[in-house]
Amino acid sequence: MPDTPDKPAIAPPLPISDHTRSRRGLIDMLIACLLFSVMNAGVYAIGLFDTGLPASVVSFIRILANLLILVIPAMIGGQLVELFGDGRPSLWLRGLFGSTALMLSFAAITRIGPGESAFLTASSGVFVVLLGPLVLNQKNSLLAWLAIIGSFSGVSLLFDIRDSHNLLAQAMALLSGLLSALAYLMVARAGRSNAPQTVIFYFCLVGLAVHALYFAQFGYRLPGSPESWGLLMLIGLFGSGAQHFMTRAYQTAPAALVSSIAYLTPVLSLAWSIALFERIPAQTALLGAALILVFGVLLPFLR
Repeated sequence: MPDTPDKPAIAPPLPISDHTRSRRGLIDMLIACLLFSVMNAGVYAIGLFDTGLPASVVSFIRILANLLILVIPAMIGGQLVELFGDGRPSLWLRGLFGSTALMLSFAAITRIGPGESAFLTASSGVFVVLLGPLVLNQKNSLLAWLAIIGSFSGVSLLFDIRDSHNLLAQAMALLSGLLSALAYLMVARAGRSNAPQTVIFYFCLVGLAVHALYFAQFGYRLPGSPESWGLLMLIGLFGSGAQHFMTRAYQTAPAALVSSIAYLTPVLSLAWSIALFERIPAQTALLGAALILVFGVLLPFLR
């Protein structure tokens, strides 16, 4: 039978392993979103239980719990050395960006609540796409750039110019979003040759050093009640679990797609804020949150 050169070739399907890895990464991110939202609600709740407790102490306990969960099993299994990985600079930078972002995020939550602060911090997804061409050599389309502009229009609606206290907290949450994006991009680079446990280990290692420097300069105060300690332990547990699933998600699925799924965190945080603490944002803030959500979710598809 003669050949038929005019017949279009059928592109080979994507390997099943790639499909499986991406799907697993997205499921990991969904779990991380739920755990992060519960952690955010806990951070705000502990501020109500212990009003004088600095947010830096809460973030310190959260990182310390994460480190213990990593180190203790590694020591028992004789695998402590493996946590150090290849020591590449992106691991240390991930720790620096991520721990600083965590401190700023917790400080913002205690001031303006888990809902509004989470939406501002969720700008990290927009920053990931914005910085992708510089860090990961990923190109953005014209529609993607328009979506970035739309997202930042929503960010501007969340800022309360009339209240300097809120304005400071909102600025901290937005800066946390930028630093989180840099941390996520470092995860995408460091994760090519390091296990998720190694990436998280550097986050904890650098985070403890950053907190130590902060405490040396500004001091600290420990919780004053068993209830506060118990809530701190829960924050550390949920945060550690969320950190693990998020890190694994960014290592196994496309960074921009994972960052779009991450917008479930502010939605759930806002739901907790309204249901548990009766903090209902103003209409302008809700419109800003909606713009961030819509354009943030659309971004990876527009790319």
